[in-house]
Amino acid sequence: MGNAIGLIETVGLGAAIAAADAGLKTAAVSIIGFERTNGAGMMVVKFRGDVAAVQAAVEAGVYAAEKLSASVMGHVIPRPAI
Repeated sequence: MGNAIGLIETVGLGAAIAAADAGLKTAAVSIIGFERTNGAGMMVVKFRGDVAAVQAAVEAGVYAAEKLSASVMGHVIPRPAI
């Protein structure tokens, strides 16, 4: 399943969970997982699914994290070579 990968980087686990929740409720994507990126509390949420669904999930997740003032960035990689 999935022609795209989406990433949302947040500050803190709570914002990452809020971003994942919003993304999963918005579009038919699956979550690959959460990953801590450094010791400063930066987290990455990873989604997989169709390009349009991943784009919608990332946009919703970034919006949810921004409401908590904790979003850093969101990025979609269509058709990754993996």
